[in-house]
Parts: sequence; structure tokens; C-alpha cells
Amino acid sequence: MASISDSETTNRGSMWELEQNLDQPMDEEATQLKNMYTEKKFSSILLLRLAFQSLGVVFGDLGTSPLYVFYNIFPHGVDEDEDVIGALSLIIYTLTLIPLMKYVFVVLRANDNGQGGTFALYSLLCRHAKVSTIPNQHKTDEELTTYSRQTYEENSLAAKVKRWLEGHAYKKNCLLILVLIGTCTAIGDGILTPAISVLSASGGIRVQNQNMSTDVVVIVAVVILIGLFCMQHYGTDKVGWLFAPLVLLWFILIGSVGVVNIHKYNNSVLKAYNPIYIFRYFKRGKSEIWTSLGGVMLSITGTEALYADLCHFPVLAIQIAFTLVVFPCLLLAYTGQAAYIIDHKDHVADAFYRSIPGTAVVIVMLVTTFLMVPVMLLVWKSHWILVVIFLVLSLTVELPYFTACINKVDQGGWVPLVIAITFFIIMYVWHFCTVKRYEFEMHSKVSMAWILGLGPSLGLVRVPGIGFVYTELASGVPHIFSHFITNLPAIHSVVVFVCVKYLPVYTVPVEERFIMKRIGPKNYHMFRCVARYGYKDIHKKDEDFEKMLLDRLLVFVRLESMMDGYSDSEDFTMMEQKAERSTRALLTEKAGSNTMSSIGDMSYSSQDSIMPAKSPLAGNSLTRYSSQTFGDEQEFLNRCKDAGVVHILGNTVVQARRDSGIVKKVAVNYVYAFLRKLCRENSVIFNVPHESLLNVGQIYYI
Repeated sequence: MASISDSETTNRGSMWELEQNLDQPMDEEATQLKNMYTEKKFSSILLLRLAFQSLGVVFGDLGTSPLYVFYNIFPHGVDEDEDVIGALSLIIYTLTLIPLMKYVFVVLRANDNGQGGTFALYSLLCRHAKVSTIPNQHKTDEELTTYSRQTYEENSLAAKVKRWLEGHAYKKNCLLILVLIGTCTAIGDGILTPAISVLSASGGIRVQNQNMSTDVVVIVAVVILIGLFCMQHYGTDKVGWLFAPLVLLWFILIGSVGVVNIHKYNNSVLKAYNPIYIFRYFKRGKSEIWTSLGGVMLSITGTEALYADLCHFPVLAIQIAFTLVVFPCLLLAYTGQAAYIIDHKDHVADAFYRSIPGTAVVIVMLVTTFLMVPVMLLVWKSHWILVVIFLVLSLTVELPYFTACINKVDQGGWVPLVIAITFFIIMYVWHFCTVKRYEFEMHSKVSMAWILGLGPSLGLVRVPGIGFVYTELASGVPHIFSHFITNLPAIHSVVVFVCVKYLPVYTVPVEERFIMKRIGPKNYHMFRCVARYGYKDIHKKDEDFEKMLLDRLLVFVRLESMMDGYSDSEDFTMMEQKAERSTRALLTEKAGSNTMSSIGDMSYSSQDSIMPAKSPLAGNSLTRYSSQTFGDEQEFLNRCKDAGVVHILGNTVVQARRDSGIVKKVAVNYVYAFLRKLCRENSVIFNVPHESLLNVGQIYYI
């Protein structure tokens, strides 16, 4: 009895060791993917061409802001010249501090491999600190060429900030909420800004015809907007080439008109370039002074587009276009308008068409400011004094504008806020239920030891064919698989667990997208594949996901056979050369033979590939053995592929518990359920044929 008990204890220990090794991240497989990414280099001529194109895509909103800024600053007319000069001084230094100094020279540098916007900042933070609320990060992700990150000294300020952010879950949630607020307000602003700009531009036709109805102006604006949006599908390149000459001509004209107005009407407005007039403007103490900041804020409408549209153009191209063309022309335009208004105080309403106050703009800027603080500390490793200077300067300008815009919420500023709140609720509910689904998958995953204990047949009939089992887990066996095999009497001869994973990078090169490894002994014919995507990767309709999986499986079997077939460094070099020719992916060199650890009558290698233990062979006999094994398994896989491929997808329905509150029930049972119906399923995204699809349903109560 004692010997039996010892044997059982040994077996349990061996199975535990087996499970631990099988659930390890695929480090070895990830390092075998060669770095294929090269940073883009731009010639001087190409940079100038891209800077020219950016005028037609990025700077439209900033360029049209002179149409309505002064009217919103002085909606009731102008009383004194000093008011115009003070407002102009505010506009000049707002344009200098926010678009030029903050965005063009600081924020644009905080890009994610050329990607800009709030999500780009968040992805940078997620790579440099464990702040993601979905804990699916693995070391294998860091092997990606687009997964750049910094390392820190133990006692550095960046390391302390990193530990502070990772310390509690509420800090991660607060960061996520901040990101969602920035994203949603940007959407709210983006919905209204084009309409405001076009409507303001169309209002100019009433200047010479005061009897024209407002309805005519609105109809003209609608026609223009429809035409503009119809052109979007032609792509950034064609749209940029079409509008860049027009926008460049526009900037030259408004700048030239500004110079003429300064010379013709009142060159005393040049005093506004002295910032002392800002102080005098506020010192006057009028009640309208503070609320006029909402109108000044409109002068930087579209600034966030400098950062959000970074994916289309390199940083230097946008810097060149703004510094050499946009910024000086805007200064001249506003200065010339101020000179005209001083001499024609009753023409403010005639010169500019009244617009909706665009409130969400300043909120997006505040969010960007707050997100830049951890980015400067963790990513750039900036000195804390520089961080404080950036924060103080940004908030000194933006907070007064924020308070001024709050006062205009009842005048139309509520529109983008309502849009932003609606999108925030949608995004937060989706994220909350997605996290709960992932936690359910993690807590209910099946022990690999239990699966292997069923034997090569898994306790079922292994029918010819290949079964792709989709899961959100990059390790372990998903619950849907145990649910499947306990309710059906058969399983396919080859089983591949497929994890589709989205990483905090903008793209994953195709050469590095798939990681494949074997789980279990070879006669189990079980594999795991992790398909990795970035947040900018698009699943093309003509993309054959099934074919890519099958090709990757055959390549893995071939490489695995070659790894097994060579034992010394000289033979391994030959293997690398063959792998390069056959797969166009270089394998990292590995000296010596694989370290084998015995578990019962099975053994596993350092590649986490479990295989029956064989007597050591050497030289040509080993090569012949491996080739024969590969040929047999490849033939077996081809037969299974010909027999049919089935995609097994888990359909997890999330519902609120009966004792949940009314808000949670509405959010989960109705809002999330409605969003799930609207979204495309994985079977549609990856073009899975309907006849090859098998859904396994389960309900999860949260």
C-alpha cells in the first residue's frame, strides 16, 4: 500500500509539473520570430511634400476659426479699443502656448510609433506599466518589434511612479476613465466641428446680401458637408492632394489680407504682441471679460487634430507645416481683423457668423495634459522639474478656458457634452462586461493535467478533421472545450486552441502575428496558436484566416522536426539556413541539445513541446528519423485538413444576477446585450464559412 501511495503522490507531482510547464507563455516560440520592422526614413523632398499634404487634412479647422472667433468674444459689440487689443493678445499667446509649444513641440513627440491621440498615450502607458485592466499581458508580447518600452533603475522617479500606478486597481480604473473621457469628448467635438466650420464659412455669403434667409445658408452648408464626406472614401492621400492647394491658398489669402488691414486701418494693434495687455484686459474687471474666454478658446479649435491625425503624416511634416505656414498666417489674420474691428466696431456681427460654443475641445486638451505627465515620467524619463513646468504652463492656460466654457454650456455647449457622455456610457459598459468575461474564462479554465489524463483519445472518438477552438486565454484550456467534450461523443483528430489577442501596440507585423506551439504528447495532436493584433490592424474581407492558421501549423511542424533533428551547433546552423529559405523567418541560434526532463513515460523540451521519450540517435540516422516523422505528421495533417475543418467558438452570454441593482441590470442585460448584437462576431471578422462553424453556448452571471 505504501508503494502505491508513493506512486500516486509521484504521479500527482509529475502532473502538476507538467501543467505548470504547459501553461507557461510561449517565450521560446516568440523569440524565433525575426525582427522584420524597419523605421521609416523620409527624404527632405518627401517631408516637404507630406507637409504640403497635411495642410489639406490636418489644419482645416484651425484655418477657418478666424471666421467666428471675434464675434464670439464680443457678441454684444465692442466698446473700447483696449478690449480688442487685449482679446488679440490673448489669442496670440493662446496660439503660441497651446498649439505651437505644447502640441507641436512636446505632445507630438509622445507618439506610439507614429500614432497619435488619446489611445496612443494609453498604449504607451500600458507598455511601460501594468495599468491595463485586462491582465492578459505576457513576456512574449515584448518580443514584438513594435513593442518598444523603457527600463528603469530601482530607485528612479520613473520606477516609483510605475509602482504607484500598479499598486491598486482603482488607480488603473481612474486612468481608464480619464482616457475614455478624452476619447468621448474628442468624438463629440469631431461630430460638431466640421459642421461649425462649414456653416461659418457659408455664412459669408450673407455679408453682401443681408436679405438672404438663414435657411439658404444652412442648405448650402449641408450640401458642402455631404460633398466633403462623400470624398472621404478616396483616402487620405487623394483628399490631401485635392484640398492642400486650396487650404494653402486660404492661409496665404487670410495672411495677406491681415497685412493689408494692419497697414490700412490701425497698426497700433501690434501692441498686442506685448503680453502686458492680457493683464490689462483682465484688470478692467468687466463681467463679460471672463466669459469672453470661451470665444478666445475657439481660436484653437482643431488643435487636437494635430495629434490625432499623426497616423497619416510624420511628426516633422506637421511641425514644418504649422511653424512655417499655419502659425504665421493665423497671427496675421487675427491681427488684421483686430485692426479692422477697431475702426469698424459695429461690423463685428457682420464679419463673422454666429456659431455654437465647440465645450468638449478644452476637456480633450485637459485630458491630454494629465496623460502627458506619466508619459513624460515613464516613457521619456524627464526630470520632475520639466514635468512640473509643463503641467503648470498648460493648466494656467487651459483651466481658465475650461471655467469660461462651463458658463456657456446652456448656450449650446451641452451638445458635445451629451454626445460625449453617451459614448462614455457605451464604452464603459462594454469594457466592464469584457473584463468580467475574461475573468470568467480565467477562473473556469480546465486543468491541462486533467485533459492529458484522458489519454490520446481524450476519452472520446477522434474523428478525422481539424478543430480550431477559439478562446481568449493565451494559456490553459478554455471552459468551452470541457463543455464541448462532455456533451459530445467525439472530437477531431487535430485540435488547435486559437487565442485572438489585441496588444497595446498600433500594429503587429504579419511575420510576427502568429505564435504556434504543441501542447501534450505528439500523439495527442494538440496545438496552441496565439494570433496577435494591434489597435490599428484591420481584418480585410479577403483575408483567409483559416488558410493562415493551417499554413502556420504546417510550418511549425516542419521547424519542430528540424529542431529535433539536429543536436550540435554545426547541424543547427544548417537547420537555420533551411528554415530561412522555407519560411523567410530566421530562428534564433540555440547551442547544444535540448534539456529534457522526465515525467513518467513522457518528456518535455525547453520549447514546451511534449513528446514520447525516444532513445538518443545521432548523425544521419537522427536526420532520417526526423524527416520521416515530419513527413508522416505532415501527411496526417493534410489528410485531416482534407477531411474538414471546424471552427468552435464560445458564445458566452453575460447576464446580471437576480439580486443586482436596476442600473447594473439595465447596463448588462440590455445595453451590453444590444451592443453585442450590433458588433460583428469573430466568425464574420475572420471569414469563417457558416457550414464550418460550431457555437458552444454558456451563460455567465455577474
